[in-house]
Order: sequence, then C-alpha cells, then structure tokens
Amino acid sequence: MLKKRVAIQDFAAEARLFNRRAVVAMLIVVVLFCLIIFNQYQLQVVSYQDYQTRSEGNRIKVVPMAPNRGLIYDRSGILLAENKPVFSLELVPEQIKDMTATLVSLSELIELSPEQTESFLKQVKAQRRFNSIALKEQLNDTEVAILAANQHRFPGVTVEARLSRHYPFGDLFTHALGYIGKINTRELQQLDADGEAANYAASRDIGKIGLERFYQRELHGTMGYQEVEVNNRGRLIRVLRSVPAVSGQNIHLGLDVGLQLTAQQVLKEQRGAIVAMDPRDGAVLAFYSNPSYDPNLFVHGISSANYSALLNSRDRPLINRVTQGTYPPASTIKPHLALLGLETNTITPASKIWDPGYFMLPNSDHRFRDHLRWGHGWVDVYTAIMKSCDTFFYELGIKLGVDRISDYMSKMGFGEKTGIDILEESSGIMPSRGWKRARHNQPWYPGDTVPLSIGQSYWTTTPLQLIVATSVILNQGKLPTPHLVTAFSDDKNKTEHAPALQPVIEVVKESNWQIVMDTMHRTVKELGGTAHRAFIGASYDAAGKTGTAQLAAIAQDAKYDAEAIDERLRDNAMYIGYAPYDNPSIVIAVALENAGGGGSNAAPIARQMLDYYFAAGVNSDE
Repeated sequence: MLKKRVAIQDFAAEARLFNRRAVVAMLIVVVLFCLIIFNQYQLQVVSYQDYQTRSEGNRIKVVPMAPNRGLIYDRSGILLAENKPVFSLELVPEQIKDMTATLVSLSELIELSPEQTESFLKQVKAQRRFNSIALKEQLNDTEVAILAANQHRFPGVTVEARLSRHYPFGDLFTHALGYIGKINTRELQQLDADGEAANYAASRDIGKIGLERFYQRELHGTMGYQEVEVNNRGRLIRVLRSVPAVSGQNIHLGLDVGLQLTAQQVLKEQRGAIVAMDPRDGAVLAFYSNPSYDPNLFVHGISSANYSALLNSRDRPLINRVTQGTYPPASTIKPHLALLGLETNTITPASKIWDPGYFMLPNSDHRFRDHLRWGHGWVDVYTAIMKSCDTFFYELGIKLGVDRISDYMSKMGFGEKTGIDILEESSGIMPSRGWKRARHNQPWYPGDTVPLSIGQSYWTTTPLQLIVATSVILNQGKLPTPHLVTAFSDDKNKTEHAPALQPVIEVVKESNWQIVMDTMHRTVKELGGTAHRAFIGASYDAAGKTGTAQLAAIAQDAKYDAEAIDERLRDNAMYIGYAPYDNPSIVIAVALENAGGGGSNAAPIARQMLDYYFAAGVNSDE
C-alpha cells in the first residue's frame, strides 16, 4: 500500500495570503495617493493665497516711510523748530554676519566713539534685527565720501539721508519747546500698548519733554509705505505701489521771539524765571527759565560728559523754573488775600490798623516783624498793599484763619497744576490743616498762619501759577488755562486753539475787584509804592505788586545782612504785574533766586519786558 504524499506547499493558503497582502498594499497605496491628492488640494486650493503671499514676500517687500515732523513757529511766523537734512551711517543687523568685525573695520575708516558703539549695540538688542539702526549720525562730507567708496565691502551697511530736528535758537526756547530723542524700550512698549507702534515703524525719534512731547501725536504725522520688488539679493528693482506719508501738523505759538530774547538778556547770569501771558485768553507770550541749555545736544544723543555737567550743575539748568520752580510767593499774594478780606467783610476799604513795626499773637512774646522796623503807622488796605505792610496782613490772616485762606486761594489756582500744554509742571503747595497733618503729622498752629499771610511759611507757588491767579482778579473771577500753542496748521487749513475761561469765584461785591486792582495800580504809580521807582517815565499805565521771599531764618533781634549769609540762602525777588491798567493785555511774573528785594531787582526787569512789549507792538493786533 502506497503512503499518502505529504504536501510541502499549500498553494491555496499562499494564494489567500498573497491576495490579502495585495489588498492591504493596494489600500495603503490608495490611502497614500489620497493623502497626496488632499495635500495637493490644500496647497493648490485651500492655502493658495497664503503661499502666494509668502512667495511674493520673497520678491515684494513693504518699506515703511517716516512722515516729516511738524514745524513749530512763534506768533509772527518765525521758525523755532525745523527739520534739516543729515547723513547717517546705518546698519541692518540681520544682513551682517560678523558685527564685531564690521564695527572694527568701520572704526578704521571713520571716527567712532566708544559711546556711539555702546549705544548702537544697546539698540541692536532692543530692536528687531531687520530694522536699520544708526551707528553714527551727522556725518560730514569727508566721512560720507569715504563710506561711499568702501560700501561694497560692507553688506548691510548704508549711508542714509534723512531729516533731523534742529532748534535754530539754541537754548532760548528749550524749556518751552523741549526736544526729541531716540525712542527707547519703555517708549516702544508704551506705543505698542497704545496701539500706535505700527505708525512708528519708520520713526526713530519721539518727543521727550516740552511741547515736543505734549503734542507728539500731532507733530508726528502718519506713516506711509512703498511696495517694492527686489531680486534674490534683496536689491531694489522697482517700486510697485507707494502710499505717501502724511506730515505732522505745524503748531503756532503765542510766544514772541523778541520778547523771549529780552527775557534772556535782562536775566543775564541771574537764576530765575520770567513768564508773560495774555490774561484775556491764557496765551503765553514769554516763557524763559534761566539758566537754560542747548536742546540740539539731545537730538542725536548727548554725550555722558555733557549730560553729567547738566545733571550735576548747582544751577540746575534742566529744571524748568517757570513751571517746576517752586518759590514762596511772598508779598505778591497780598492783593489776593485783600480780596478775600473784603469779600468776607473782615476788612473794608476804610478799615485801618496801627502798625508799630511788628505783630504779636495773644499770650506770646514772639514778634512777627514788618520789613519796616519802625512800622507804617495807621494803615488801610490801599497803603498796606502799596507799601507792602506785613503787619496789616498778619492781623488779617489771623482773623481769616487758615481754612478760609486755603480754600479761597485754591480756587485761584494755588496748589494746583495750571494745565499748561507741557507735562513738566509742579503743583506747588497751598497748605491747609489736612496738608500739614498728612505731611508733618502735626496740627496747624496760629503761628503757622501768621507767616502764611504774607506768602511765606509752607506756601510755595510757581511763576506760572502766580500769573494765573492774578489773571483771575483781572478777569473778575474767571480763570484762564495757560497755553503755549495758539493754532494748528497743515497744507490746507489752520485751526485756532484757545481754551475757554473757567468761572471760579463769584464775589459778593463787584466793586471789590476794582479796589484790589486799584491797590496794585497805586503800588506802581504813587510815590512810596514799592514798584514806583522801577516804572518812573513808563509810556504805559502799569500795575503790580512786589515781593521779597525770606529763605534763611533770622534771630528775633537780628538784622538781615545779605553779605553775611550764603549766596543761595539770600532772599528771592518776586514781582507780579500787568498793563495797561484799564484794559490788561499782558500779565507778567518775575522770580529771581537769591537776588534780594523785589522792588529793587524784580520790578526793573519786569519794566524792561513791558517796555519791549509795548514798543514792539507785541499782541497789539489782538
């Protein structure tokens, strides 16, 4: 019997296995093919626009265009801030392989200071690498020629022509105009937070202080751009589309160059401030703080040596004394206090006191002295202001009390920022019971009120506050908002700018306004008035009030001797005045640090300012 043959190979099983594998392989192929089709659909249909844009981006670039910064003019159309063409050495970090080697090579061609290099490297870290960053600005003709001849050696390095801010009058308008400087990291973050970063894509500078900072948006303008075609090396082939930048608005000031020059000339080396304003609308006519400094130093980056000299100077040129200088107002506030006394019926035009040369509080042996040691005799409100009798106001202040004084003077603007269109402003101090408790953790004493009544003690004010408060009297209760800018303009239109007056005080008797103004008129016009000598022979009818602010404490029985004390502890000289008396068009404040008497030093300076004002016809057409 034959043995059954054992099958070595199962053809049916193999066939079934093959078929299964073939089906799986076919499914895999089909799936992969579907994926390919799907991917092609995504690329060619769904994402077509995106990839086309990316492709075009390698060929077409958007180049931002910085707008021209608006210009600044004085009231007569004289240019105070302009844009001058300059050449600068600029680098694009993204296009430079070895930054260190490039900087070393460039320093062999032109002079580069360590400060310039350090500043540049800081900007490289802070800004996007594809942005063009200035290494050295204000290249001279020789440097431009050398760099142009060697430009082929330095990819990513170019010499660019652009407009740079320039202040033709140097230090004359610094504290009013301010200056611009490079945008720093903090400012860039703020622009981003405000949603304005895109508008500064091509801008490098921003207003730092003064009007340049306050009106940054108006002066900057709107960025433009160009769509340009480039080759594979990034070089420009042609401009495809251009949207021009919109220049910033020009601003026109109430300031007068001649009046400003007069302020600079009369102050000379004297530390202090002069500010003049039209009380009718608040337009500032003169605005000068001395000493000053050249703002052009800051435009392209001030050197450490120059900045250190300004920062560490005992004369503090960086301080804007018009709005940041806080001084005891001294006797310049006596007319304001007299108005309060008349309004509360604490005094009348006929009220008189006997002035023996001092004032004493009940149950006290301390004598608050008058500047005239033997006194003025019988004194009414007219004589008290005209001759600046301290004793009269010592007594008035005690009768009024600190609460009424503080509340009333606050309404006139003391202790508050004026709202002028620059941000660098101090509020000064209008003391009160609450203020002293908060500041010194002490109660208010009658002995605090006595010196407060003559503008001393804790009371401090800025020269600008002083003319605003005086304008309230001239406007019979209406407070003006001081403003440097009087108009905005572009190529087509000019828009006037004049904030409305704000009613802040209502008087019980309208005649009280005239009484107070009359006292200031007598101070200038009548023999014996503290400002009379300074205005002898003036062609206009002026009014005003002098002030002498004591800075150093003097013993009870001692006599003030300027020569015996440190120069910086000597009395400040103050003056507040206006003209013409019957229809004021200018109010002026003068503050002189450590100069002595207000009548002998501050009033003559105000006289010279007013002489020029009327002789030159400043503001006469308004």
